[in-house]
Amino acid sequence: MDIKKAIVDGRTALGIELGSTRIKGALINLKGEVLAVGIYDWENSLIDNIWTYSLAEIHTGLQKCYSVLREEVEDKYGVTLCNVGAIGISAMMHGYMALDRNGRQLAPFQTWRNTNTQKAADELTELFGFNIPLRWSVAHLYQRILDRKAHVGQLDYVCTLSAYIHWKLTGRKVIGIGDAAGMFPIDPHTCNYEAGMASKFNALTEPYGYSWKMEDIFPEVLVAGENAGELTEEGAAFLDETGSLRAGIPFCPPEGDAGTGMTATNSVAPGTGNVSAGTSTFAMIVLKEQLGRIYREIDMVATPSGFPCAMSHANNGTSDLNAWIGIFKEFSELMGMQAGAEELFDKLYTSSLKGDPDCGGLLAYGYYSGENITMLNEGRPAFLRTPKSRFNLANFMKAHLYTSLGAVKLGMDILLDEEKVKVSRITGHGGFFKTKGIGQRYLAAAVNVPVTVMDMASEGGAWGIALLAAYMLDRSPGERLEDYLETRIFKELSGETVAPRAEDVEGFRIFTERYKAGLSIEKSAIEAMDW
Repeated sequence: MDIKKAIVDGRTALGIELGSTRIKGALINLKGEVLAVGIYDWENSLIDNIWTYSLAEIHTGLQKCYSVLREEVEDKYGVTLCNVGAIGISAMMHGYMALDRNGRQLAPFQTWRNTNTQKAADELTELFGFNIPLRWSVAHLYQRILDRKAHVGQLDYVCTLSAYIHWKLTGRKVIGIGDAAGMFPIDPHTCNYEAGMASKFNALTEPYGYSWKMEDIFPEVLVAGENAGELTEEGAAFLDETGSLRAGIPFCPPEGDAGTGMTATNSVAPGTGNVSAGTSTFAMIVLKEQLGRIYREIDMVATPSGFPCAMSHANNGTSDLNAWIGIFKEFSELMGMQAGAEELFDKLYTSSLKGDPDCGGLLAYGYYSGENITMLNEGRPAFLRTPKSRFNLANFMKAHLYTSLGAVKLGMDILLDEEKVKVSRITGHGGFFKTKGIGQRYLAAAVNVPVTVMDMASEGGAWGIALLAAYMLDRSPGERLEDYLETRIFKELSGETVAPRAEDVEGFRIFTERYKAGLSIEKSAIEAMDW
């Protein structure tokens, strides 16, 4: 009855995150407890060499996700979801969504997975004296300029996927600072786009004769806790096909999946860090100040409240690993065994524990797309071994689990070993950690730091953006996000911490040396396998 009353009274927060393989909605109470969930599975498409989702897929997926959540509320609590205390939208960071003054899409949506911006990213990095990764929105925009794309002259709004959905629902062209930090460099002192770099970009593009400047077409930057608008009548009708949801619900700033991952793991204060491991894998360490030098392997982004954050972002994570699980599922069915996906993951992941610490000399690259950390603009999934390798199931699985962290470890080694960044804790979340103790143990080996996985880790970014909505709605005057999470949300939550084992650390070190040495094989595969 208490839950039912909270829903009716709107003492709730709704978070929706559009991830790379799943759109998920989470309705929570103001204690952070999950009341209902809606899920819609989807997948990106490679069309004309662009990784994309169509607007129709985006709109349908969002609506179906909300519909499933609304139906779960009705089934579990016997009430119609008409009101929510606050809403937050999150999505994959980076990429390129381009609209004209009438809100019409001018070019295909380009996701973070696209690496067709090498020239633009290199030029901007040199101009700014600041690393601009290939997937950042400003790199996509400048590459379209260099390519003389006709639509650039018609631009009225360039944004990420989360900012697009937020605009669709509220009419506000705003973005959370964490997601904005994947569009353009952020000044942590002003919590806005870095003014000097914005001036340089405008001067760079001025000869092309466009009527706009960067700040005219990029969304306004907001920090956690600020009101980012309200659900409009049109937005409510778009989201809820039944017409039950009321307009006027406040929204928190839309955020990227990195910011929601930090929030969902209580990793928003300096000295904390988290690793989100799934289709892509990224590690984030919150800093007090910017790094002293440029690393092309490291993104400098921001927490939802504006602290600088160093991110090692690998475009490729578990996609190839999941594909191999699919092969094992086909085999089990061929043999007349009906094994569910969860059982397969659990048994195959657990079998890896019997493998050698260095994977027995096996090597794999799960490169479905280009990988910025290793400077490859295309990908070819590959599995390799020598005649001397110890080829068995345990080592096979361990090699694919290790390589899911392979690229991101190279960036983490820069932060932890070269920059000597101090980290009090690393928290893991995402599908990689779903089988208890396996991914967690291997991450601890990769970074040589204790790794914690919270009991709520499986709720992921949808829960994280719901928490940001709840924070905006229910925070005390002057209460910082890190204090709100520490004292009001995570105080009662439990988790499990795994310390690195010496033999695992040494095994992962050997695997990493082979991983780096074998990159020339991956480069050759890209050149040879052009079909």
